[in-house]
Amino acid sequence: MKIRRAQAADLSALISIDPIAQREPGRCQMLGEAIAAQSCWLAEAAEVRGYGILDRSFFQQHFVALLMVAETARGRGVGHALMSALETRCAGDKLFTSSNASNLPMRRLLDKLGFRESGRIDNLDDGDPEIVFMKWAERRAG
Repeated sequence: MKIRRAQAADLSALISIDPIAQREPGRCQMLGEAIAAQSCWLAEAAEVRGYGILDRSFFQQHFVALLMVAETARGRGVGHALMSALETRCAGDKLFTSSNASNLPMRRLLDKLGFRESGRIDNLDDGDPEIVFMKWAERRAG
């Protein structure tokens, strides 16, 4: 599997693996902006398997704003590979991300990678708080 920076020509492939982007134009716009800003990375092996966005949108800290793995590629290490690749591109001393409390696969992945809960945001999604996670640089492989 290869991890590389997404390009404009990849947008339709990213949308094809993202059910939210398929129904919400705002998500498509966000993906296009992330690609233009060179903050979107994708995993591919013959076809796109997943993508991640690393930016500084969270209080100017390095933040994995989105991690998406194709339904057919889940449970095969794609999320782990993407998160590890994004970590290596983070020059700061901390890396943040977040997940809905109900997203148990993502929470398990973050635990395996050494992320720890750092806070909680209520009322973004009714009845499903957003949990913020952080990992210190000294705990990151590099």
